[in-house]
Amino acid sequence: MNHETIYKLNPSVVTIRGDVAYDADGNEVAYDKDAVQTYVNAHAYIDKRAAEYPPVTDWLDGMVKNDQAQIDKYIADCLAVKAKYKKGVA
Repeated sequence: MNHETIYKLNPSVVTIRGDVAYDADGNEVAYDKDAVQTYVNAHAYIDKRAAEYPPVTDWLDGMVKNDQAQIDKYIADCLAVKAKYKKGVA
């Protein structure tokens, strides 16, 4: 299970041990494991995109050198990654 997501979807949860969540008083908090997995799947594109985006320094270098071809390549590479990993698609 993704602990970050459990915390995000269940604000009363303050600690998690294994797959069991607890509130501030140490009481077990029931949470919807399917909802957690759905959230994780719907947001998986974020990490995938981050891993494949070109370094922002490529864009910055093109800006400093006023190299429009380099800037355009950076933008095209970013758009290709966005097309490959669409929002909400696992």
